[in-house]
Amino acid sequence: MPEPARQDRHVRHLDARSLRGLAHPLRMQLLDSLRFSGPATASQLAERLGESSGATSYHLRQLAAHGFVEDDPERGKGRERWWRAADDGLYFDDALFTDASPAVRGAVDMVMHQVATKHTQELYTWLGNRHTWPQEWVPGTDMSDMTLRLTPRLANELIEKMHALVESYRDLPEAVDAPDAERVRIHTHTFPISTD
Repeated sequence: MPEPARQDRHVRHLDARSLRGLAHPLRMQLLDSLRFSGPATASQLAERLGESSGATSYHLRQLAAHGFVEDDPERGKGRERWWRAADDGLYFDDALFTDASPAVRGAVDMVMHQVATKHTQELYTWLGNRHTWPQEWVPGTDMSDMTLRLTPRLANELIEKMHALVESYRDLPEAVDAPDAERVRIHTHTFPISTD
């Protein structure tokens, strides 16, 4: 399912309440599945994720209560309920990382660890399957690490520039109808390390 054009993209800013509604491993998996694989029913998601349809139904309703998913009115017949992601991405407000509430900080930690786990799984999947991709993709992949000495301000500036660069590639006409164009995942991780 192609991602929406940049002007149609909606990135949701997480606040303390919505973050607590998302902070569950299965909810995050459900949301990722709907965002990356498109609309589905609770039963389809249960099969896809190896869960019971009761569990997926419950957590989909919780996600809907917090505005992360919504009914897809273009699909479904009778009692069949289709769900779709309400947003194209999520954005953490920096204040969440220093919130006074232990519950909020715990939710931040849980969500961030789930994101890191998802990134690791995606990378392992690529490494295990890269031999099945055409040879032309070899120079189009990267697994690099670099170490710089930066201030917090410079690190933030670097992150903003990296994100802007990635966004500038989102809707290039060259890739829209190209037969060899594929969806590409880009992970960026920027964090300080101890020099001890």
